Amino acid sequence: MTAPIGKEQPEYAVPALDKALDVLELLADQPGGLTQGAIADAVDRSVGQIFRVLQRLERRGWIFREKQSGLYVLSTRMLDLANRHPPLRGLVEMALGPMRELAESVRQSCNLSVLESDRVRVIAQVESPSDFGFRVRVGAAFPVATPAGLVLSAGERHEYLRQDDAIQPGITDLVVPVLGAGGEPVAALTVPYVATSYSGLGADAVLQQLRSAGDIISARLQGFPDQPNR
Repeated sequence: MTAPIGKEQPEYAVPALDKALDVLELLADQPGGLTQGAIADAVDRSVGQIFRVLQRLERRGWIFREKQSGLYVLSTRMLDLANRHPPLRGLVEMALGPMRELAESVRQSCNLSVLESDRVRVIAQVESPSDFGFRVRVGAAFPVATPAGLVLSAGERHEYLRQDDAIQPGITDLVVPVLGAGGEPVAALTVPYVATSYSGLGADAVLQQLRSAGDIISARLQGFPDQPNR
């Protein structure tokens, strides 16, 4: 039976769902895992209330419990689910080829990230073919204040950014936007540049090739395969 037009629908509480979402949001913000007791304390529930929720989330693959420590950790299920979403899956598929060519050419790793609410989420990564390099885990989340976040943030317009990494000394973040059909930044392509004896190219040369790769991906998204904008 539906409510009469013009009257607000009542809000129905779904306690089990609320508890499950509380747990997922909590674990998403943790660099490591948490015990059952710590989770219960953090979401202001009793251990008994949270026990079945943890069991169900683990059975469905959203979290897993480390055997040695007993800590509960968020799985990559949400990332896998997001990557099945057609727009995101298409972006990754269009980007991986140019990213592999870029990594091979500059002998550095590269990664692709998107803005996810108030965080920057890495959705693809290609490792350096050299014996030494710096990699970022797919699924990792970073503050918007990072170079990739600045490239993606509303109101910001950068053709590229070159900035020392505030978290990892010795890393210079080289970032270019990937532009969608309307010319707006939809992703950030980053090379976490490492200057070592393995580095075949200087940062300026790497940045030039990074911009070309970003152009190719942008052109693909805009319906002009492998036709750089610049």
